[in-house]
Amino acid sequence: MPSFDVVSEVNAHELANALDQANREINTRFDFKGTNTRIERADKVLTVHAPTEFQVKQALDILQNRMAKRGIDLNCLKIDPPVVTLNEARQVVTVREGIDAELARKISRQIKDSGLKVQAQIQGRQVRVNGKKKDDLQAVIALLRAARFELPLQYVNFRD
Repeated sequence: MPSFDVVSEVNAHELANALDQANREINTRFDFKGTNTRIERADKVLTVHAPTEFQVKQALDILQNRMAKRGIDLNCLKIDPPVVTLNEARQVVTVREGIDAELARKISRQIKDSGLKVQAQIQGRQVRVNGKKKDDLQAVIALLRAARFELPLQYVNFRD
């Protein structure tokens, strides 16, 4: 029986490359010289440090440009508001991965409401879709792409 999985993942290698490129550009730009502006990474949490809120926004813009050029969808980012203290401003950016239970229910409900002869099962951080016809599964992929959820979705493990 043909099936595929709906997941939301970020390529960790591309994320690391984008972060390295952004830090390299920040270190070489004239307007950031001597400001100790940097982007730090702790697993899936990125923290932008700079002396002022304006420089935090500029550094975040550089990071987002680098991520977009590396093929990382910016919808996977959860950007918190900047925190400004006396001598430093910082902003926390969380990279969201995996489909949470609420989004999985929305995806499953959308598939069931479509009337296609497929079944959707929630399996942890992904949704598996089974059907008898490959064409039905392709119709489900088209339906989900058109739906525009808050997280970027990928369709993997397509099995015939």
